[in-house]
Amino acid sequence: MLKAGLIGCGGRGTGAAINFLDAGPNLQIVALGDVFQDRLDKCRSEIKAQKNVEIADEKCFLGFDSYEKVIDSGVDIVLLCTPPHFRPQHVEAAVKAGKHIFMEKPIAVDPVGARSVMVSSERAKQNGICMVSGTIRRVQKDFMETHRRVASGEIGEIVSAHIIRNGGSLWVINRQPGWSDMEYMLRNWANFCWLSGDHIVEQFIHEIDVMNWYMGKIPVKAIGWGGRQRRVTGDQYDFFSIEYVYDNGMQAHCAARQITGCSNQTKQLITCTEGFADARGTLYNLKGEEIWKYPTPEEGATDLTWKVTDPYVQEHINLVTGIRTGTVVNDAEAQVNSTMITIMGRMSAYTGKDVTWEEVMNSDLYLGPKTYAFGPVPGIPETIPIIGTAPEI
Repeated sequence: MLKAGLIGCGGRGTGAAINFLDAGPNLQIVALGDVFQDRLDKCRSEIKAQKNVEIADEKCFLGFDSYEKVIDSGVDIVLLCTPPHFRPQHVEAAVKAGKHIFMEKPIAVDPVGARSVMVSSERAKQNGICMVSGTIRRVQKDFMETHRRVASGEIGEIVSAHIIRNGGSLWVINRQPGWSDMEYMLRNWANFCWLSGDHIVEQFIHEIDVMNWYMGKIPVKAIGWGGRQRRVTGDQYDFFSIEYVYDNGMQAHCAARQITGCSNQTKQLITCTEGFADARGTLYNLKGEEIWKYPTPEEGATDLTWKVTDPYVQEHINLVTGIRTGTVVNDAEAQVNSTMITIMGRMSAYTGKDVTWEEVMNSDLYLGPKTYAFGPVPGIPETIPIIGTAPEI
């Protein structure tokens, strides 16, 4: 039996708890932690409705220190699903307590936090602690097989990448009478950079992680731009366009947009000397002719060799398997690097300046307050970065 505690009871946290319970036999969710009673109650009810699992009253913890109480509640595993600003602190505490970890993406919103997670990750490896990240593509069978074929040279050597995630606006929570700055920002966290990292970090990391996986090395520089036209709350941009430059001069273009009413597309195209790949499962020659496609089983098929397991469940299967077999599973370094690459792109777009990997790695940029309490949040105005003036390095 493996017992898990959930820290962060929003929609993604609730989903992660259910995904964990679907990952095999003898798995339990036994503790919940959040700062909002209504979110905790909703999560608790959803787990009961979907999985018939009842969380005891004494294992439901409220407050900014609820993560410590969940970690100390007798669990083997913690599921870290709060807004990503808090991830470094929670990862560090879980590793110190010897708990195995599922950490939702991204793992930080700034360089200080990302470096902290890397330190915690190394300590986890030394102590035999498994850590699995929420960057799902690397555990998704169609993506894995496509990557294997490209890496083996089926369409030559990689020369560039074109990465897109264009979709509609995300949810917005308008400020209500009586809410403090902290409550407003936390409830509307996806629209504040200190909590989410902006959507280039919080969502686009999935696609940039695919790029990072294929390239197998870190870009040396980001040349970015972006802006805001439609968002109605928070301090983030609506769109980003980033050129990542590598040490051999190779470039990858990455663009993301969150504006309703536009054409949408999510695609990871990898260009090689003899063709190009759609990372989701198709290879083409240089004429654009399809030369291989992932053999997704048709509905009702009996041969499920190529069936793609829900990656949101597969990541928990990998975590549980690592724990039960004594094999240390730890993909933190890849997620730290992908998170830092997205942060590098955001920093370039916000400032209008080229930003190098060395600058990011040496940056002391920290976003958000150092202490947490419901009340004013000084020094973090709800203002949008103005390109060419923001000193964010």
